[in-house]
Amino acid sequence: MDIHCPKCPSDSLFMQFTIQMKTISRIFLVTMLILLGSAWAQPSLARKTRAEKAGWKLAVQSYTFHKFTLMEALDKTSVMGVKYIEVYPGHRIGGKWGDKVFGPELSASDRRELCVEAARRGVRIVGTGVYVSDNPQEWERMFQLAHEMKMEYITCEPPLDLWDQVESLSRKYGIKVSVHNHPQPSDYWKPENLLQAIKGRSRDLGSCSDVGHWNREGLQQMDCLRMLNKRIISLHFKDIAPKQEGKQWQEDVIWGTGCLDVKGMLSVLKEQGFKGYFAIEYENNWDNSVPDIVKCIEYFHQAAEEILR
Repeated sequence: MDIHCPKCPSDSLFMQFTIQMKTISRIFLVTMLILLGSAWAQPSLARKTRAEKAGWKLAVQSYTFHKFTLMEALDKTSVMGVKYIEVYPGHRIGGKWGDKVFGPELSASDRRELCVEAARRGVRIVGTGVYVSDNPQEWERMFQLAHEMKMEYITCEPPLDLWDQVESLSRKYGIKVSVHNHPQPSDYWKPENLLQAIKGRSRDLGSCSDVGHWNREGLQQMDCLRMLNKRIISLHFKDIAPKQEGKQWQEDVIWGTGCLDVKGMLSVLKEQGFKGYFAIEYENNWDNSVPDIVKCIEYFHQAAEEILR
């Protein structure tokens, strides 16, 4: 029989070792249960959605929250579970930056810290826009900003006579150019105009397809998407109310409840093999749009599950 003496030092050390191992085992078990519970509560941590597997990435265009600071916009983006944001130039930053605005004027340290603040919330700044300027030097500074902050694209509307420079800057800094289609008198209000401007140029130059603006201009958004086949860099994605007599503006509505046929647009993008960012630009219910946007996100994933099977 093996009898341990309470006064024996070796026996005391053995008991301490045993207690420590049991404590470590309990801690390990509790930690694993917490992690498993978290993954169960948040399926996105355990698996990718069909949309993500297809290369479809939801982002927020920060103008959606222009009544709030960029810090608040990052918080709202994070709360909704969206991982990416496109920041518009001029967005007031807030926090330690106060009234300072987002743009090329930011110092190198400000740029780094903003990326850190976004990452701390699980968000990445992937683009900026809509950028418009007639000044060649300002274009260089904007590309420098995008490059230093490791963005993927600039949403913009370049002057027609600056395309040689814009294409050169895109190559120099490795930043894609995503051309937005504001309503007339914008040069790019219809796809034909953009396609003519970038004909024969780099495939990193293409469209930021604002599907709402097309429809408001009397164009068929599905036809526009098809026309831009393989030239779509990103989208300002939305659904809008049908045209009403006596009412000029078609307001943004929760996706799937308007006239743009969200599922139809997604089907066209699937046919084209599109991979890129769907930037949510929700221009309605400005003061409390998060509940509406959450419904848009839910509809997007529901539609994607059906379309991408």
